[in-house]
Amino acid sequence: MKQAQITGFNAHKHNDDAYLQGIEVSKKQLISKRVARNSLLIGNSRKAQTQQWGVNQSVFLGQGMEFAESRIYHPGDDVKNIDWCVSARTGKVHTKLFQAERERPVYLLLDLRKMMHFGSKVRFKSHMAAHLAATIAWLSHDAGDRVGAIMLTRNGLEHFESGRTRQSVLRFIDAVAKATLMNAEQGTECSLSDALKRLRPMCRTGSSLFILSDFHDFDDDVQKQLQYLNRKMQVTNIKINDPLDSLLPSAGRISNGEKALYLERSKQGFIDQYQLNYQLAEAKLKRFCVRQHQPLLLVQTSDCEEAFIRKVFGRHAFGGSSFGRSSFDNNAGQQKRGA
Repeated sequence: MKQAQITGFNAHKHNDDAYLQGIEVSKKQLISKRVARNSLLIGNSRKAQTQQWGVNQSVFLGQGMEFAESRIYHPGDDVKNIDWCVSARTGKVHTKLFQAERERPVYLLLDLRKMMHFGSKVRFKSHMAAHLAATIAWLSHDAGDRVGAIMLTRNGLEHFESGRTRQSVLRFIDAVAKATLMNAEQGTECSLSDALKRLRPMCRTGSSLFILSDFHDFDDDVQKQLQYLNRKMQVTNIKINDPLDSLLPSAGRISNGEKALYLERSKQGFIDQYQLNYQLAEAKLKRFCVRQHQPLLLVQTSDCEEAFIRKVFGRHAFGGSSFGRSSFDNNAGQQKRGA
């Protein structure tokens, strides 16, 4: 792909060096998140239930490659599928049924609001979220799934219809790259609960939803919307934090690269209360995910992105079990066992 095509959405930036490292993301960088096929995978603890043909196991029985069961032969059944072994053993003619292959749409809810445009270590939370979202989109596309998304930005909400083509993924990551720019348009933001409401009529039964956010506005309405979505699809929550989200420094200098803010030495009581509020909010999210059997994955801006992806989506991480059952945050899993 020519460089002009890759960076055409922002003509004044001709190469990756023109982007603010750890803050802005180029479309070229997000295209590079497409990994070698079969090295990683998107798992799901629920079988696909959509009516469109795909490559995932479905709850429907029909024509497919994987044997499901045998039943009594009915007039009209294909004689090529007669199960001669079961027929001979039972004395009645049986026919084989196979697992139909159905499509499992994958949706992403990507949070790139103002609270995500912050970071004290290595990168902004929005930078990490953009890279992870692009990786999941490519993994889903290469698995044969339709990919759709809703993106929360500093200027509202953007919706991307699900599609299985490469162009549909490129349109999404193009918009993601634009939303990370420092000079991106800003306006009225949308809440997480409103975005989840928008997803309700879009998501089909049996599909997957990945939410990438810092969950700073996780409230009762968000819980209500997630409970509804959890009844019809597999929801995976990826919480992106920065070290300063959980603990304020007693004093120091904070800069956005242009302006600096000097923090006076704060009272220890204020710092302790700030840390306690964060811990209570995260514990609330963890308890909710345990009750709803929703995976909760925690990642910090200082973490190695590649190591996180390999740990969560690498084939060895599944151990033959489903993604939904093997990817709970360790602390959440311990709470569940202790309950």
